[in-house]
Amino acid sequence: MLTPEEELGLAGRALLGRLERAVHVLGDEALVELLRELESESRKDRLFYLHDGVQEVVRVFATPLPLLPEQVQYLHAVSLELHNATRRLASLYLADARVRAVLQLPPAEESWLKELWTPAHAEENPVFGRLDAVFDAASSHWKAGLSFLEPNMGGVGGLHLWPTAERAQARVVWPALLAADTRLRLDLGQDVRNLLMQQLVDHLEALGASGRCICFVEPKYSDSGPEDQAALAEHFHRHFGVQVFHADPAELSWDGERARYRGTPVDLVYRDYSLEDLVALELSGVDVTPMRELMRRNRVVSSLASDLDQKSVFEVFSDPELCASHFTPQERHLFRRHVPWTRLLRERRCLLADGTVGELLEHARAEREHLVLKPNRSFGGHGVCVGPAVSSSTWDEALQTAASQPNRWVVQRAVPLPVHEFPVLVNDRIEHQPFYVVLGLAPTEDGVAVLGRASQKQVVNIAQRGGMVVYPVARIG
Repeated sequence: MLTPEEELGLAGRALLGRLERAVHVLGDEALVELLRELESESRKDRLFYLHDGVQEVVRVFATPLPLLPEQVQYLHAVSLELHNATRRLASLYLADARVRAVLQLPPAEESWLKELWTPAHAEENPVFGRLDAVFDAASSHWKAGLSFLEPNMGGVGGLHLWPTAERAQARVVWPALLAADTRLRLDLGQDVRNLLMQQLVDHLEALGASGRCICFVEPKYSDSGPEDQAALAEHFHRHFGVQVFHADPAELSWDGERARYRGTPVDLVYRDYSLEDLVALELSGVDVTPMRELMRRNRVVSSLASDLDQKSVFEVFSDPELCASHFTPQERHLFRRHVPWTRLLRERRCLLADGTVGELLEHARAEREHLVLKPNRSFGGHGVCVGPAVSSSTWDEALQTAASQPNRWVVQRAVPLPVHEFPVLVNDRIEHQPFYVVLGLAPTEDGVAVLGRASQKQVVNIAQRGGMVVYPVARIG
């Protein structure tokens, strides 16, 4: 007898098979036209990523990967519980030296946290983040196979790219797929922009703020990264009627009572600007008083809790002693099932990935085929070394470099990535090529936004010139 999980997994496999057959029925000539149109729509919708000041169109794959409604519900419940656990880390950091030993903030950043974090911040603690995960909806063990790779607790990239890619694919590709299989039903998932807007409004109401002037703060003049916040600000103003500005932190001023942008009072900031970068900005001579005071008054999303955004967060969640001290039995069960063993790398004895206690560096050298090495605070996939994908000499060299920089790298149990074939355009011809796929989940109390990224490298990231995969909610009508 099949379990409910297995039955849903088989239903997911059947859905994926129907979509893949629909793509095959279209034929190469139609796919060439669809992919060209999809790229044209992407360019028109400003699906750009800046690489050293050069705009590049982000690829949107034509084949959607379907999710059943029950699977979306499970992803929402699990990702929200894990996200809520990450939001508590600021309070745990201040209260427990063992947590501080894992999440080691530099002195200047720790000073900001100690100065500005209060019980009131812990009570109203807005964090809008994304959790990267491995998930195969077409597996008979899709629940057990869900594994989170790392948290992104603030400054989430792709808030314009995600929903815009979804809508471009829905306009261009879905009509052809649904004509090829008339029983398929595809619906867009939740729009990440709406989830963010609701969180901003909810936080303003929780603070009792009467104004609705929101300022998006980021490195406005950077020449690398997704072109997100200007487009996001425009969307919020157009669709929700709120007053939205887009600023660099250096463009804010403080009048003694209020932060202002070009003379206009700012009620709330949504930031894609880390505390690490604010400290560096202050050291360069820029007055960051406006951001400091906004944080003191809890008028920044994401809160200071998001600045504990390190891959070693997963050591807290995979350390039985810390878990027993700070988390409920339900949370500990979730961590055991869905969070891979992760340890901050230095010479130390600790609980190893195989459940024994031993020397971490010796374990890391011996278990290359089962481990991944990652910079603890970097992002964009830079510096990641996937043990099973490299030679033993390359691994040893990477491990030696990491060991010479104690507490700046983590080693993590490797999680196999799902592989899917997508039709791509190569020299005006269709080729069906395999790609590794990683899921991104942005959970709030109101729902979860889901989008995938795909790459032919096992380090899957848009910054590494990967592409975007759309996850519609699907069923057979």
